[in-house]
Amino acid sequence: MVSIFNAPTRNLDIVTLHEILRLRQDVFVVEQECAYPDIDGRDLEPGTLQFWAGQGSVDATLRLLREEDGTERIGRVATAQHARSQGLGAQLMEAAIAESRSGSIAINAQAHLEQWYARFGFVRSGDDFLEDAIPHVPMTRTR
Repeated sequence: MVSIFNAPTRNLDIVTLHEILRLRQDVFVVEQECAYPDIDGRDLEPGTLQFWAGQGSVDATLRLLREEDGTERIGRVATAQHARSQGLGAQLMEAAIAESRSGSIAINAQAHLEQWYARFGFVRSGDDFLEDAIPHVPMTRTR
């Protein structure tokens, strides 16, 4: 059975943190061929929570950032190739939304996933844009 976990980055054991960062690298840098600074400092901000799912491994992950203006942001949503189509990403999204303390959660969704994020109550909140040569759309979920 797959378990869902969350913890502040600063509280993670080194192996779990390594596996989360490795999964993000595998998906975004290697698979999607986007050379970008994944380790951007935001993981260590107060209030940042890491979410992950797996059976003794990290098979899916995302992070929930708490912004200075009181809103929150979900990002770095990634699932390992071998674990896709098992609903892990959806379970993590639901867990992050449930953990949210804000009336507003933002996400910069890859454009081809707009309808997937809409399942969780996110709606388009601006114009399409390119990030690392991948079309994205800003979306927001309000209570």
